[in-house]
Amino acid sequence: MRRKVLIAQIVLVLTAGGMALLGVAAWVTVWSNTPDFEGSRTVRIPPGSEFEAVVDSLHANGILRRAGTLRLMARATGWGDQVKAGHYTFPAGVSNYDMLSVLRRGLQEPVRLTIPPGVRPEVAAAVAARNMFFSPDDFSAALADTQLAAAFGTDAAGLFGYMLPETYHFYWLSGAERAVRTITETFDAFFERELRAGADSLGLSKRDVATLASIIEWEALRPEEKPMIAGVYHNRLRIGMKLDADPTIQYIILQREGSKRRLLYSDYRIPHPFNTYLHGGLPPAPLNNPSASSLRAAVAPVRHDFLYFVATGDGTHHFSRTLTEHLRAARRYHALMRQRRAEQAAAEGEG
Repeated sequence: MRRKVLIAQIVLVLTAGGMALLGVAAWVTVWSNTPDFEGSRTVRIPPGSEFEAVVDSLHANGILRRAGTLRLMARATGWGDQVKAGHYTFPAGVSNYDMLSVLRRGLQEPVRLTIPPGVRPEVAAAVAARNMFFSPDDFSAALADTQLAAAFGTDAAGLFGYMLPETYHFYWLSGAERAVRTITETFDAFFERELRAGADSLGLSKRDVATLASIIEWEALRPEEKPMIAGVYHNRLRIGMKLDADPTIQYIILQREGSKRRLLYSDYRIPHPFNTYLHGGLPPAPLNNPSASSLRAAVAPVRHDFLYFVATGDGTHHFSRTLTEHLRAARRYHALMRQRRAEQAAAEGEG
């Protein structure tokens, strides 16, 4: 009899132990995730996403190995309806518990927003919206906000000139207005830190600096030439000579036709407030968002007595003191361009 009782007790202990082990194994399965990737992966959860859509997205991105285990974890913790929208980064080996905890607490990873230099607002809007939740139209609308522009001492037409080209970090759900405000505030800080003294010594306003720098941005192919080109424009402004800046004509063509092209003689006679062949002084607003190097050149020009420059065909420019010398250099450049076009046409004909 005692022997039977002992056997029964042993069976009960083993059964209970087995159940416990099964319970532990089940919990470990639910807790763990062990996705098959190295490094880290990201996922974006739009506002209003249902939990099932979040699970599907995590699984589709390879972050979640078994979708069912995260559902069980959500039921066990009650966190399934507390997931916050945003851009998240998860390391390899992240557990279901940690994953759900991050989503519940909204511990997002900022995204990079890069503003390229020397572009028009519509291009910057498309680039900016690439990594953000807002649309290009949202960004364009923020740039056209007259109240925001007034806060920076300009109008909506000139606000884009204060978009300092740089890589910024925002949370994915940050609004377009916040992005524009932060970027323009960065320009303000840069101006006060690096440009204010030079601008004051030359009698230039912030708008003057941004506008002149935008011309230099489109004129110079090589950064090292920017201070030299700036010197020519400063010389022209000082003696009351028209700027005769081709970038201002390209700006007009861009507005009318949507892209740059080779300029024609008739283009220089287009009646437009930005046409510096017809109007003296600087144009009314920046043509683009100039780079830091162009901004620095605008307030720190090389001091020389050149009044003219023309391209040489290799990315540099020939600088001249007199119109006669300039015209000779221009003829050489145009002859070189005609020769290159002829050679290209011949090569295409042979092909």
